[in-house]
Amino acid sequence: MFPQNNPGQPYSLIRKNRRKINMSQAQVYWHEHAVSRQERETLNGNKGCVLWFTGLSACGKSTIANLADHLLHQSGKHSFVLDGDNVRHGLNAGTGMLKDVHGEEFAKRFGLGFSAQDREENIRRIGAVAKLFAEAGLIAITAFISPYRTDRDRVRKSLPEGDFIEVFVDTPIEICEQRDPKGLYKKARAGELKGFTGIDDPYEAPETPELILDGGRKTAEQLAGEVIAFLKSKGKI
Repeated sequence: MFPQNNPGQPYSLIRKNRRKINMSQAQVYWHEHAVSRQERETLNGNKGCVLWFTGLSACGKSTIANLADHLLHQSGKHSFVLDGDNVRHGLNAGTGMLKDVHGEEFAKRFGLGFSAQDREENIRRIGAVAKLFAEAGLIAITAFISPYRTDRDRVRKSLPEGDFIEVFVDTPIEICEQRDPKGLYKKARAGELKGFTGIDDPYEAPETPELILDGGRKTAEQLAGEVIAFLKSKGKI
């Protein structure tokens, strides 16, 4: 007995319902899932979506994201944090990390640095992963500087309406520099670190984010609570 996607529709028919996509000379087919997104969300007890935290380095993105994740977990919801630094240890690793395992040619082609183009690819990859999480009925929580508005908007457009929730952690750069937990602002000001967002590379703040968090005046705990309240107001949890 094969699993069913819709009542009365055998899995063998689902396999035939595929769209062919031409990519260069390769032929790629979209394969419909036997388990629907709605069925997964019903099982999980929450709606799938992408909470996209954006803001300057040291604005509080990762701290708030992890606190929100903890609150969701405590309430029995299904979520996962995709953190900018963590992802660069694997999926979006740099050339130095890849070279020893895959060789120099591979590392140069697929490793990511911090140029404008590499930042774009960094966000494209994580956006695709976050979309898969949402389709699986999970609350994907991403914590990336994601400095360019165009890159964030591309991720938004790749998702169904209402799935992309842009959360702008609005913390003044003066406060971010005071925190500077990794010493990156100090290095950037000294000219030791080039292309650092907010110093010699731009940060394009969201124009119409779904949620703005005042990272300069409120605690991370208060802001995480605001995120949970927003998800409830939108019927995500």
